[in-house]
Amino acid sequence: MSRYRGPRLKKIRRLRTLPGLVTKSKYLKNRKERKKIPFRKRNKEYRVRLVEKQKLRFNYGLTERQLVRYMHIAGKSKGSTGLVLLQLLEMRLDNIVFRLNMASTIPGARQLVNHRHILVNGHIVDIPSYRCKPRDIITTKNHERFFEKVKILNPKESKHLSITKDYKVRNFQGQVKKIIDRSGVLLDIKESLVVEYYSRQI
Repeated sequence: MSRYRGPRLKKIRRLRTLPGLVTKSKYLKNRKERKKIPFRKRNKEYRVRLVEKQKLRFNYGLTERQLVRYMHIAGKSKGSTGLVLLQLLEMRLDNIVFRLNMASTIPGARQLVNHRHILVNGHIVDIPSYRCKPRDIITTKNHERFFEKVKILNPKESKHLSITKDYKVRNFQGQVKKIIDRSGVLLDIKESLVVEYYSRQI
């Protein structure tokens, strides 16, 4: 199954808030909650797990095959499978660029990486799924065309990322302090249900 390229607000209405998918999520806060449709008891548990899996997939912009591969890696790692899965997704380069506020959405961050505007430790990296490590330094290419097309938002420093900005040399730099823990994940999700979903599929 290929990456979803359809209307994003449609997915937001169905799956609720996905902070990495669109910037128009505030538009949906004032909308009235839709009436809950009663489901058969035997399908309800499966549906809840499916919704949580879809939240994860659409928020980070993954294909089904990519998510299954991350599940295999998380299952073989030490610690909680759900937590390791979230850490793998949060440490992707496109998500780090989004968290540094270099882009307003994760798809926008993926485009910057694909177009070779992002450097990791001084080297151009054009692979959005590149796994960042602690002490990695993420910088923007010092190029006029980049700053004409992209407006960098006001960065917010956190315990996981440190940020410096210098408009004189037109440069933006962020550093990964440590692996993002559960409290640093913006997406409201129950990762245990995602693990349960794939435990029956894989």
